Amino acid sequence: MRRRLVISYLLLMVLVLMALETPLAATLASRETDRVRADRLADATRFASLAGPALRGNVPGPLSGELAAYDELYGIGAAVVDRDGRTVVVSPAWRTGPGTEAALETALAGQQFSAPESVWPWVDGPLVVAVPINDGGEVLGAVVTATPADKVRRTVTAWWLLLAVIGLIAVLACVSTAFGLAGWVLRPVTELDAVTHEIAEGDRGARVQHQLGPPELRRLAASFNHMADVVSDVMDRQRAFVAHASHQLRNPLTALRLRVEELGLSLTDPEGRAEHRLALEETDRLALVLDALLTLARAEREENERVTVDAAALAASRVAAWQPLARHRAVTLRLHADGPAYARTVPTAVDQALDALIDNAVKFSGDQGEVTVTVRQVDGGTALQVRDTGPGMTPDQLDQATERFWRAPDAQNVEGAGLGLTIVAVLVDASDGRLTMRAGDPRGLVAEVWFPAPGAGTADAGPAVSAGPPPSDAAPVGTTPADGDDPDRTGTAAAGVVVPATRAGGDGAVRA
Repeated sequence: MRRRLVISYLLLMVLVLMALETPLAATLASRETDRVRADRLADATRFASLAGPALRGNVPGPLSGELAAYDELYGIGAAVVDRDGRTVVVSPAWRTGPGTEAALETALAGQQFSAPESVWPWVDGPLVVAVPINDGGEVLGAVVTATPADKVRRTVTAWWLLLAVIGLIAVLACVSTAFGLAGWVLRPVTELDAVTHEIAEGDRGARVQHQLGPPELRRLAASFNHMADVVSDVMDRQRAFVAHASHQLRNPLTALRLRVEELGLSLTDPEGRAEHRLALEETDRLALVLDALLTLARAEREENERVTVDAAALAASRVAAWQPLARHRAVTLRLHADGPAYARTVPTAVDQALDALIDNAVKFSGDQGEVTVTVRQVDGGTALQVRDTGPGMTPDQLDQATERFWRAPDAQNVEGAGLGLTIVAVLVDASDGRLTMRAGDPRGLVAEVWFPAPGAGTADAGPAVSAGPPPSDAAPVGTTPADGDDPDRTGTAAAGVVVPATRAGGDGAVRA
């Protein structure tokens, strides 16, 4: 933008200079030519007055001395011819040419002759002037002079160089002024662009300095800051409401469940016990939803703090934590990791992402299913892949998998809150990573999260955070299995579909 403005100002300045200096340059050349021409006409007229008596008396001697002295003093060739065009007297420097012949013809016809055009720096040839020699209205002959134009060309060239220097100084001044003006105009726009990018990256505290630039842009910056304050406040209120509401509903929901359990003690008929069991299941489902909402609210409040973690060690810890549930559901859960794999993430991002993905994979793989967790370093970061042998998802389901509370139509009764992948998406996005999902081969689903390596785009900060020794037979920690319950999947696995946390872009791989 700055370059375009400067080029526009520069082109305008060049056009103005050309419009001013081109006629001025032509005027200077014409003025210098006219000055020399007038001087030579005066000289030729004086010689004509001297040549009249010499031609009448046929005594060219004194005239010859005048022309020789003139030639020696000024280096200008001159000649005197009679009415028949025969040369009477010439100076030593005289040379006949096409220009002199035309000049003599005009002068012998009784008219003065001078070169009509101006002397330009690139034009060669002398400046020819001729006047008739009159005696009582009778033309006795003509005087012609041929002035070398070198001095005139040098004078015109010097004037033009001076104009060029003045124009160059004006252009440089224009460029300097244009850069300053463009910077003054565009500085608020540049800062607005940078702050917008920072806010999009998660820094909701970034604001534009609105004391610089034109008044219109200062008002725009102030309006943008006000809008950012309002949006940030609304988001904070929304997240606080979700967190507070979820927290405040815990105790009433727990009390409600206890009362429902007590009511079950007095039920004896089978139909009443069945309804009682459904009521308990519904309260449990509501508890899972509240837990997931609290987790999501905490995830969305994650600031830009980053920690370096050993993703391989964390994966080993989470796989060990999920082994009891996997064995209970007759699912084989494996881990493939070649060694330490460090990643730069917000706190708990790797733990919660693995919990959600492993929970979904174990839940939907079915009896005798297999779930494989792979940790590898790739593309300047660390990728954690969870592959299962379940039914997979259709392309439409992949496209909706990260939406809040989304559940497949035929999986409405499956345990879960529908927020697991949403939480993963928020944490991955806060870590500048990406979440992708695609169909497995020949079946199942492959979900992968990628986190940047330490020092990749951010400053490395201190030692890595390790998960410590993995528990051998402990219940899952961090998020509960319900928090990770999201992609309720059915249908045929779709090959090559990429589902990030946000809507897919043109390249099919979207950052979460």
